[in-house]
Parts: sequence; C-alpha cells; structure tokens
Amino acid sequence: MGDGKGADSLLAKSWHDSAWIPILNQSNVMDYFSERSNPFYDRTCNNEVLKMQKLGIADVQLQNMQGTEFILLHVQEPILYVIRKQIRHSPTQVTPVSDYYIIAGVVYQAPDLGTLLNSRITSAVSHLQSGFEEARGYSKYHPSKGYWWDFGKDKEKVKKVSAAKKEEPSSTFQRRRVDMLLDQLTRQYPFKMLTPPSLETKAEEGGEGGAGESEAGEKGAPDSEEANIKTETGIKRERDKDLGPEPKKMKMEN
Repeated sequence: MGDGKGADSLLAKSWHDSAWIPILNQSNVMDYFSERSNPFYDRTCNNEVLKMQKLGIADVQLQNMQGTEFILLHVQEPILYVIRKQIRHSPTQVTPVSDYYIIAGVVYQAPDLGTLLNSRITSAVSHLQSGFEEARGYSKYHPSKGYWWDFGKDKEKVKKVSAAKKEEPSSTFQRRRVDMLLDQLTRQYPFKMLTPPSLETKAEEGGEGGAGESEAGEKGAPDSEEANIKTETGIKRERDKDLGPEPKKMKMEN
C-alpha cells in the first residue's frame, strides 16, 4: 500500500467471500474484513495483534496503541459498510491512509483525491488531444487560396464510424430469457382478431340488398322488354295520327 503501483493495482481489484455475505452485519463486518484472503487487509496492523493475543478488538484498546489500525467508520445496513485504515500516533491523533467500502458483501478500495484528480485530468487531456487532431484533419491550405476549413469528408467519416460500430450480441441467457417471457405472455394473452361491429352489420345489409337487387333484376328483365315494345308501338300510332291518312293513288285514264 506504500508505493503508488501497489495502490493503483488495488484500486482495480475487489474481494468477497460468498460464505459471509448472507450473515454479514455490523457486529461481524470487521471479522469479515480481516479474512486472510482479503488483499486489502494489512497483517501487521494493531487489529491483527489483538486478534492473535485473543484480547478482543475494542476501540479503547486500539486507542492505547500506536501504529496501523482499521476502524468501522460508517454503517448503512444491510448493504453498505465503510472501513478506514489509519495510523495512530496518540489516543487523540491519527492520520487517515485509505478508505474501503463494502457494498453487498464486495470490498472495494475508495480512490484517494490525488488518484481521482489524476484520472479526471488525464481523461480531459485525452479528449482535448483527440479533438485537436480531428480539427487538424479539416484544415486545408493552398498557396493561391490560403487556409480554409473543409468539412466535406465529415459525413463520410460519420458513415464509416457508424458502419464500424456493431451492436454487441446478446448473451445466451438473455436470448433464452426473452424467448421464455414472450412464450409465457403469448400463452397468457392470446392474440384475437377483432372486427368492428359496424363493419359486420354493413356487410350483412350489403349482402342482403345485393341479393334482392339481383333477384329483382332477373325477374324484371322480361317486363322491361315488353315495356319497350309497347312504347315503340305507341310512338308509331301517334306519328300516323299527325300525318293523317295516306293519300289515295289517282288512276290515270287513257
């Protein structure tokens, strides 16, 4: 924990013991943290000395000792516990070294302020550098024109980037789970084809009306022919009345 490389390596690590998680509480969280397989625990601390001497670990006994110690700083049962590593110089003077938080039984090391600032500054500088490099690609120069910005290739780059990005395939568990849920919902709520009642009544009325009209049309076909014949004969008679009787032919005498 003393050198920077060791601290950086621990920041990327986590530890847990599945046997302890169901029974983890405020009274035994320090015993859980002091497990030998925990890489965050220091074997040379005062807590381990008291534990080896079987004197019990109490705040009063730790305050009377000097050196490295671990204390339970904050508790938010049943999910969050914060443990601090500090160096005690006197009963009233301590120097914090690092904090560790336990979430749902998993132990992590909290980053210190220097590591946090270093990470944020490095990330910001990286983004600025990539932005300047991209802007440099749009800058063009010609002796007769001078400098100008050319964003014509911007769309092509966007298309290439979008084509390069592929959607991450789903896992086997996700596919099986989704298929199972869809099958369950399909069985529980089967799909029904519903027809509006207004359309059904219109279709029935239209069918009956069409059938009646067809029958009437078939029956009325001869009647229409007879009516046409009668009208033609009536027109001829009226025409004859208007013209009058046909003139008699005169016989020529020799």
